[in-house]
Amino acid sequence: MAGHRSFVVLPLALLGLVVPLPVHAAEVRFVRDGTLVKAAGVAALMAACTSTTIAVDDPNYRARKRYVACPLADILRFGFGTDALGSADVFIRAWDGYDKPTDAAELAEPGAYVAFGDADVSQGGDLRWAPLGPRGIDPGPLYLVWTSPARARRTHPWPWQIAEFEVVEFRKKYPHVVPSGVPRGAPVWQGFELFRGECIACHAINGEGGDVGPDLNVPRSIVEYRPIPQIKAYIRDPTSFRYGKMPAHPDLSDADLDALVAYFRAMSRAKHDPHRRP
Repeated sequence: MAGHRSFVVLPLALLGLVVPLPVHAAEVRFVRDGTLVKAAGVAALMAACTSTTIAVDDPNYRARKRYVACPLADILRFGFGTDALGSADVFIRAWDGYDKPTDAAELAEPGAYVAFGDADVSQGGDLRWAPLGPRGIDPGPLYLVWTSPARARRTHPWPWQIAEFEVVEFRKKYPHVVPSGVPRGAPVWQGFELFRGECIACHAINGEGGDVGPDLNVPRSIVEYRPIPQIKAYIRDPTSFRYGKMPAHPDLSDADLDALVAYFRAMSRAKHDPHRRP
């Protein structure tokens, strides 16, 4: 995976003013089962599709935004050389360690676009972005957005700073995240699906997953050093404990949180620590 980029925080951005940030030159990688298929810069990606200006209700900016963008299907077709991704798992990786697994069928739904710049702050062919969030993040080089209002952040991925798309079976990529040996009807599997959908983009289990947040299983499981009520309360509203990148999950039910804890407990008995020396 390509390395991290340094970010620029502009003083005016901290004052809430819109300051266009230049897109950093970067190649986006297209990988299948660990093998690089293609790497291309923003210019090559834009040349391979017909860009247009779209309007979206952006949950990250919390505003109506206009972007210079191309349909995601065109970008994936260019990168992988085929439309036949079928029911494959697609991992979308960002420069900061965010690693979001999703289904190819979900990405094929109407309304998925790859944005190259903010249409309201770009100047001609000079694509730019308004700073995102209190840290003034540059969302480039690519930002996945959805034109359909039903595609909210809770149900569909909205990753920015996209560095890589990889088509690979989830179990093959992350074998030590799956609760093998547990009966299918157990709540552990519901917790696994919730972890896969809500958490793994930022957190790892057994060294497998995103690295924006800490690993939740090794060297010690979160259920081994945090009280269960505290874990549930933190997942539901992290800002009641501390300010950080962790999003709130107010829509998770008590049963959902119980299932997540059941999954964490099951994985605490199935540790695989890739960092531990023999």
